[in-house]
Amino acid sequence: MAVRPAYKQLAQLAMLAKKRAHAPYSHFRVGAALLTSENEVYTGCNIEISTYALTVCAERTAIFKAISEGRTKFKAIAVVSDDPGYTPPCGACRQVLMDLAGNIDFVMVNGRGATKVLKLKSLLPHAFGQKNLERTKKRHH
Repeated sequence: MAVRPAYKQLAQLAMLAKKRAHAPYSHFRVGAALLTSENEVYTGCNIEISTYALTVCAERTAIFKAISEGRTKFKAIAVVSDDPGYTPPCGACRQVLMDLAGNIDFVMVNGRGATKVLKLKSLLPHAFGQKNLERTKKRHH
């Protein structure tokens, strides 16, 4: 998929968000920028604490900020890190994004500035979701 000009701007906003990352333990800084259907952008960075399990990823920070402000429809999310390669979302972020944003474009930027765009569904192909819950409800009624 060709990179849209808007996605280059989205990636730049993710790079700015990465500068605010709080990663004193892993030193792995991540920034994300989430584009709503209204063309608004919500950014996020990873925030680590000493108990890694309670760390929040940049992608979840961005989408939780957007949802808390009443936004529910999204187009794309860009993610950048200090990794010279592409940084895909962790499993938890894949599930959260699929549940709350749907099959949006996932824009990855590597350390050299090259961009790769994938549909979220390609990163989480057999996702658990609302349909699973609905099928279970029907069986119990």
